Amino acid sequence: MQIYLVGGAVRDKYLNRPVKDRDWVVVGATVEKMLDAGYKPVGKDFPVFLHPKTHEEYALARTERKIAAGYTGFQFYATPDVSLEQDLQRRDLTINAMAEDAEGQLIDPYHGLADLRAGILRHVSPAFAEDPVRILRIARFAARYNFEIAPETLALMQHMVTQGEVNALVAERVWQELAKGLMESRPRIMLEVLRACGALRVLLPQLDALFGVPQPTKHHPEIDSGEHTLLTLQYAAQQDYTLAERFASLMHDLGKARTPPEDWPHHYGHDVGGLKPLAEIRQKLRIPKDCAELAALACTYHTRIHSVSQLRSRTILKLLHQTDAFRRPERFLSLLKICLADSRGRLGLENSPYPQQDYWLKLLDAASNIDAAAIARQQTEPTRIADAIDRARLLNIKAIHRSSGR
Repeated sequence: MQIYLVGGAVRDKYLNRPVKDRDWVVVGATVEKMLDAGYKPVGKDFPVFLHPKTHEEYALARTERKIAAGYTGFQFYATPDVSLEQDLQRRDLTINAMAEDAEGQLIDPYHGLADLRAGILRHVSPAFAEDPVRILRIARFAARYNFEIAPETLALMQHMVTQGEVNALVAERVWQELAKGLMESRPRIMLEVLRACGALRVLLPQLDALFGVPQPTKHHPEIDSGEHTLLTLQYAAQQDYTLAERFASLMHDLGKARTPPEDWPHHYGHDVGGLKPLAEIRQKLRIPKDCAELAALACTYHTRIHSVSQLRSRTILKLLHQTDAFRRPERFLSLLKICLADSRGRLGLENSPYPQQDYWLKLLDAASNIDAAAIARQQTEPTRIADAIDRARLLNIKAIHRSSGR
């Protein structure tokens, strides 16, 4: 029985990155031998065990064969005669198909270290095409490491898309990989890879439709709404936004693909127009509630947030109510952060001033700075309490507007 360290732990060691989890492959063993040695079985589809002391995962060396569509349609073989090289061959990328023996000697039959040093993501074998999840994984790895995808691998990914493999992906797995990719340091690269292979058009057609739609800007008229969206997302990542904030930054301009440009500036048409494609995405991928709700706020209100100096005091109070800013000020702050990213998601404007953020916080603070209990006690009719509180809030908002010369 021989034991090898495999996969991400080996890869990250040679990248000088922290190793979070260690996975092991056991060659020459059987289920009975593992159980006799005290390992605890956890695998349902193939033999995986937990070490009795470290609780790290140890899997029997195995091969696999595609028997049905999708990423679950595999049959696995784990017998003592399966070699380490055979086990590594079934892995997705060469950089993930390296192993170390007990003495720390590298075993690299598919030249993963060379690809690692060259910054290349390359598939190990044609079997890559049998698992559509690998398209999402390779896009995520590109976002993490800023590596190039080998031309033959990109061509294989494109072929997988045209063959309909991506259509077999289940919603939970797509969202899982997408969410991980959004939290990488360069999430825009993930979207670029998915678009390059055609998967974005299948998985997120509402987002893919933004590319080619003109983005009104006097600074860079050649940038379309798709590129602006990627710049907005990348700014959010650079500022270490949360997952919900990054997702909302990605979704904020969905309506531009469905609204004529002449309706953008004045009637907030593209804002409201983004709600339908967002609802389609939420239903298709089962987006978590916090992400979906923040994205809906961003779609609906980001233009009005930008144009606060042109809004009447009553409109400002109405917007604060509509966004539930009084009860959930932390979410309203997230909305302002998305608007900041939107403002700076343009080449050359990454550090431009955005006074609207502080101004909205000032307005919210003023509107919240009332004695609601005292106002309630003064009312003889309970039904009038809410209106009386709003009148007090409106007076404070007007005071801020006047002091700012608006």
